Amino acid sequence: MTDMFLSQLNRNRSRTGCLVVAALAVVLLAGGLFLLFRSTDDDRVETAPVSPETPAAETTDPEREQPVRDETVPADDPGTALLQQAREAKAAERYAAARDYAWQVLDESRDNRARTQAEELLNEVNITLVMNPWPMPEKVDYTIQRGDTLGGLARRFNTTIELIQRGNRLSGSMIRQGDRLRILDAEFSVHVNKTRNDLVVYMNDRFFKRYDVGTGEYQRTPVGEFTITERIAQPTWWRPDGRAVPYGTTNNVLGTHWLSIDVPGYGIHGTWEPDSIGYQSSAGCVRLLNEDIEELYTLLPTGVPVVIED
Repeated sequence: MTDMFLSQLNRNRSRTGCLVVAALAVVLLAGGLFLLFRSTDDDRVETAPVSPETPAAETTDPEREQPVRDETVPADDPGTALLQQAREAKAAERYAAARDYAWQVLDESRDNRARTQAEELLNEVNITLVMNPWPMPEKVDYTIQRGDTLGGLARRFNTTIELIQRGNRLSGSMIRQGDRLRILDAEFSVHVNKTRNDLVVYMNDRFFKRYDVGTGEYQRTPVGEFTITERIAQPTWWRPDGRAVPYGTTNNVLGTHWLSIDVPGYGIHGTWEPDSIGYQSSAGCVRLLNEDIEELYTLLPTGVPVVIED
């Protein structure tokens, strides 16, 4: 009995030892795997260290940020420098000087960007010069004589009553003997391009201002050389059937002002439809925004030549 008990006890100890060895083997295996993976992770981090001295990756292509120089523009093209001088003169309210620099850009530069920006500057500066009492070579200082009227002065100097009033800040038509006025004495001309849908005003054959316009659909706007024959503020529109549509009526398509040319039924006028500007969509006339036709009406007397081309 005792031998049997001892034999059984030895078998139990042997089993327990096997279990302990097996458990120890599992623990050692798990620990080894843990250390292996940790070592792998540590190695991965150390092979690509984040250092403050390492430059950040480029997020954009630096070559794409470099301005592309127009190879057709000579390196010594004066456009950019002259344009900067024009802008500085304008900022200092030296408008006549700003105009001269901008004109130089148009005369001497082949840089289309500089030329476009010079035109935009001239659009502002020229209007400022003629619509205010600023001195300019094209203006005459005139002392009002007995019997003078604004209408008579406008005819003498080939300008408009409205421009004399605006340029001298006159609120009405009353003028007094001995008063001094600055009156523009210049020759305007108009050039309309139907493809670009723009209208360019020239003063003494120099660029004055460019306007966006609408022209006739199906090429209805006539092409050729014409003359402004009549100026009407707040015009009545005569329909093709002969009926009159008064100014201010919704169906009146002429806007605020009308300039006739010497082709019956055709002219330059405003519009209540600003979305039509820039397109060939009118019945044949040249149309502008109302604020733009008001400027033209103020600037242009009868007799001004108008060239319209395709």
